[in-house]
Amino acid sequence: MYPTLYHALLDLTGLDWPVLKFLNSFGFFVALAFMAAYWTLVLELKRKEGIGLIKATTRKVKVGEGAKPAELAMQGLTGFILGWKGLYILLHTAEVTADPPGFLLSGKGNFIGGIALAALFAWLLWREKEKKKLKEPKVETVIVHPAQHGGNITLTAALWGFIGAKVFHWLESPKDFLDLLATGNLRDIISGLTMYGGLIVAGIMVVRYFKKNGMAILPSMDAAAPGLMLAYGIGRLGCQVAGDGDWGIANTAPKPGWIPQWLWSYDYPNNVNAVLGPHRGGYVGEPITNGTCFEGYCTHLVPGVFPTPLYETIMCLLLFAALWWLRKRIGLPGVLFCVYLIMNGVERFLIEHIRVNNFFLGTWTQAELISLGLVILGTAGILWLRKRNSNGQLEGTH
Repeated sequence: MYPTLYHALLDLTGLDWPVLKFLNSFGFFVALAFMAAYWTLVLELKRKEGIGLIKATTRKVKVGEGAKPAELAMQGLTGFILGWKGLYILLHTAEVTADPPGFLLSGKGNFIGGIALAALFAWLLWREKEKKKLKEPKVETVIVHPAQHGGNITLTAALWGFIGAKVFHWLESPKDFLDLLATGNLRDIISGLTMYGGLIVAGIMVVRYFKKNGMAILPSMDAAAPGLMLAYGIGRLGCQVAGDGDWGIANTAPKPGWIPQWLWSYDYPNNVNAVLGPHRGGYVGEPITNGTCFEGYCTHLVPGVFPTPLYETIMCLLLFAALWWLRKRIGLPGVLFCVYLIMNGVERFLIEHIRVNNFFLGTWTQAELISLGLVILGTAGILWLRKRNSNGQLEGTH
């Protein structure tokens, strides 16, 4: 496993670049996931505009204004943070690369670097605005194509997805929230995320964005569906590469001859959690005594466990391919997204049976309850949309 890109580069090429310790492997794959979701979303929004399912909108903008104080302040704040942390990193590389997360979440930084970069950023913005400044600012009407919303939609999903994933994790594991309050350890904020919480909250806020910006809701939801499945699969690959604990229960069953050992039962060496001791998943975290050992992460699982993130990656890539194929073959707006809900729910419900989980309600996990709800919601949605269409109502809603 590779907790950071530094460990991956070191193991695969022998290159020792400590600065890469700042690039968490899981975070890298999450970034790739959002890029993939953005790419597929933009492609689908363009296609749906071309066939008339989603219309371009107009908005009025004022051009020729100079830089506003709030804009300069925000630009300066961005520059201050980058300069404050960045110069400290350059001057104390050995210290900060020893514990990158601890440094980033600490109050350490270089004040002079922060002030210098804040001033530079603010000045650059002011200069750019001055070049375009008119004697008399004017209002213009501009056309906004659906695909131009792709970046804002992706950012909305990322922000609210993180918030939802964290809140749902705390609902599932309230002890983690109490530990955060007790210790004040900011690292706990970025660890422990529940995928379904992110999906639900981000979904609500993205639909709100569609409505606010005059985009037909059902066709827009369909446009997002394939990318959601692809992004989840890529994100799970990040879980596998980092070994972040989203693995399955111990698997001691005899391996079928045609399946590679790493696909049947895997020990997650050098996992990012550095698991030690017995676990209710039926395995024990033990120090590595033979093989590659990364300082601070030198443990593996005994016996091996089901590599469920890898299973989910494979399933989600196949389901993405199915959704991508169906997108031009399902004509009724909203149905493709309902199919996505059903696929998502079935996939997660099945994998839950071999994952290590906290029980949420009796013998049910939170993910099992939500995934079952998604299957029901998706099925009901298809029936409702077909009935609605048979009654002659419009294929799309705003």
